[in-house]
Amino acid sequence: MPTVWRAADLAPSERAESFVSFVGDSVVSYGNPAGMVLEDRDQVGMADAGALRILRISWTGGRAARGVTQLRQSDPELCKIDVPLSGRFAVEQADQQAALDENTFTFVDTGQPHRIAAQRLDLAIVMFPRALLPLRDKDINSLAGMTFDSTLPGAALITSVVREVARNLDAYDGQRGARIGTSVLDLITATLATRIDRAAAVAPESRRSALVLHIRAYIESNLGDPDLAPPFIAARHHISPRHLHKLFQDEGTTVAGLIRARRLARCRQDLIDPAHAAKPVSAIAARWGLRDAGYFNRVFQAEYGMPPGEYRRRAAILQAGPGVQHDGTVLSPDSVRPRRPTPR
Repeated sequence: MPTVWRAADLAPSERAESFVSFVGDSVVSYGNPAGMVLEDRDQVGMADAGALRILRISWTGGRAARGVTQLRQSDPELCKIDVPLSGRFAVEQADQQAALDENTFTFVDTGQPHRIAAQRLDLAIVMFPRALLPLRDKDINSLAGMTFDSTLPGAALITSVVREVARNLDAYDGQRGARIGTSVLDLITATLATRIDRAAAVAPESRRSALVLHIRAYIESNLGDPDLAPPFIAARHHISPRHLHKLFQDEGTTVAGLIRARRLARCRQDLIDPAHAAKPVSAIAARWGLRDAGYFNRVFQAEYGMPPGEYRRRAAILQAGPGVQHDGTVLSPDSVRPRRPTPR
């Protein structure tokens, strides 16, 4: 379970000192806090995912610096990326100044001096040992304080993945957390190395992992395209169809199977969403790229144990409250659960 610090648990006079102490213990120490404002809504959540430490910080505002004094006291040899979810956040390091928004992130080497400033901030942080980056010291120095926006290769995917992980800190314990941590670090490593033309320094397995994440994200964002298919996906990512199939064979699935499973999952979500109650089943299927109604009915029933119309009807009854149908069937949450897990 994630560790949480909450301003609301403390008297207003105790919050600033406690916040600085908690951040110092869980991130790195900062000195010279100024303009520190902490309201009841402010909190810090923290969880470890393998070698990564992931934090989500809600902070009304203030400024702080990590200078020579703090570096002499402690250098845990960590790097981090800062990804704003909302609010204003500025970072200054190595003569580079970053004013970040929701579509950007910055790379920070905590072993170098830097300053931060926040206003109405909701921030995700991913921290990892500097030694895990397969880059030379001069490469890391050149990256320090650098801003990455969504137009750069890999950057948009990093911001999306980090947001999702930071919003669900309690979902990444144990082995699953370790796997997620490895995948996120591979993606970060590949993106950083590509930015400074050092992609060759990244291990082949890390490049493979990052590529799979890119492809999965591409599939997820294009499920509504009825022409989404392995040959098109392979061409889009400049690899052969054979290479694409091998990547997902190693993941224990197939590209076509993943597309089908994700489309069905999206259709299922819409079928039980009251906002789509008036929309025909066929329109929901078409929205997610399944335009053949007969095919959709067959694969949906194979996945969830009943036709989509019946699934929607039972879900609507359950949302109104568990009960007994006129034929005596007792409806419970199990009545509309998948018969088997959806492939990931």
